[in-house]
Amino acid sequence: MNDSSHNASVPPRHADTRVVTAGRDPASNYGFVNPPVYHASTVLYPSAEDYLAHRSRYQYGRRGTPTTEALEAALAELEGSRCAGVSLLPSGLAAISTALLSVVRSGDHVLVTDSAYGPTRNFCERILTRLGVVTDYYDPLMGAGIADLWRPNTRAVYLESPGSLSFEVQDVGAIAKVAHDKGALVLMDNTWATPLYFRPLDHGVDLAIQAGTKYIGGHSDVMLGTVSANAANVAALKETVRLSGLCEGPDDVYLGLRGLRTLAVRLERHFKSGLAVARWLQQRPEVLRILHPALPTCPGHEIWKRDFTGASGLFSIVLKPVPQKAYYAFLDTLKLFGIGASWGGYESLAVPFDCAPVRSATHWAPGGPTIRFHIGLEAVDDLLADLERGFAALAAASAG
Repeated sequence: MNDSSHNASVPPRHADTRVVTAGRDPASNYGFVNPPVYHASTVLYPSAEDYLAHRSRYQYGRRGTPTTEALEAALAELEGSRCAGVSLLPSGLAAISTALLSVVRSGDHVLVTDSAYGPTRNFCERILTRLGVVTDYYDPLMGAGIADLWRPNTRAVYLESPGSLSFEVQDVGAIAKVAHDKGALVLMDNTWATPLYFRPLDHGVDLAIQAGTKYIGGHSDVMLGTVSANAANVAALKETVRLSGLCEGPDDVYLGLRGLRTLAVRLERHFKSGLAVARWLQQRPEVLRILHPALPTCPGHEIWKRDFTGASGLFSIVLKPVPQKAYYAFLDTLKLFGIGASWGGYESLAVPFDCAPVRSATHWAPGGPTIRFHIGLEAVDDLLADLERGFAALAAASAG
């Protein structure tokens, strides 16, 4: 049985094909389609001399197995030719913290987008501060204007595009050019788009991060983080992972591999359904504004049109002002939308949020209560009917 992903003379043209073929070699696994799951710690060496010289492809379970290599290779192929290596971590936050630790040292200054994932801010303020690294936050829409915030010791810029709650789309290329012209590095959380819809390394990012817990896993049953590095930064990343003792469990790696094979079809459905629901919500009299990068109402929409090839199922809305009890009634009435952290699974979610407590460089005043939706794989008509019930409950609570 031949696997085209391992035939260098015939590389797959399309990402949809690469998610199916990359990182597997049935010919080396007795014809089985999927790589085996290695539950491993100890690796035996043929001799004392081999052991002392570390002459073994695999040295210890924490240092990698054929299972972890398969997922790393598949992700590297999706990231494109500028990717020199991928590291797997136990969670998305572990990927964020490890990527930052691989590039900063005491005395450095880091610029972080004001729209970043809350735990990213917590890590910068509670851990990096303890290590002597100073963090400042910047307006995600400032683009090349970030140069005005530069210090002589600015070591890195950390992006998340779009923002995880407010969905501002950043001009990654413009920010990367400023950073590189000044000798700094660029890190980016790319969980929302995945490499299928945006390849950060192609736009000047040095370290691209994903919470594989989300769309790579795709079934709300795995904790996984990934960091993809270019050639100049892969050695430091790998060393940081190794010295930190971080490794991903074999079963979670397997679930990541399994999820990856359907990523293209799932993401296409999330994109299509998410946009349909967002457009429906746009027509509702109760809704003030939609924060969906594929819609003109979203800050940075023109950049999304220029740089991205698609959108995922995650977006936010701003409701017109209503009493808190009506806001809660809407959410509590929904049956197909769960209320819970994370996203990227097959199920739909709706969660209340407020960015104000986690903003320092920008002012969050959306004009009404806010809700973040993740549109899953359910039928759109059923989701819309559920939202209709939610709005009916909102109206009843407002009138009462």
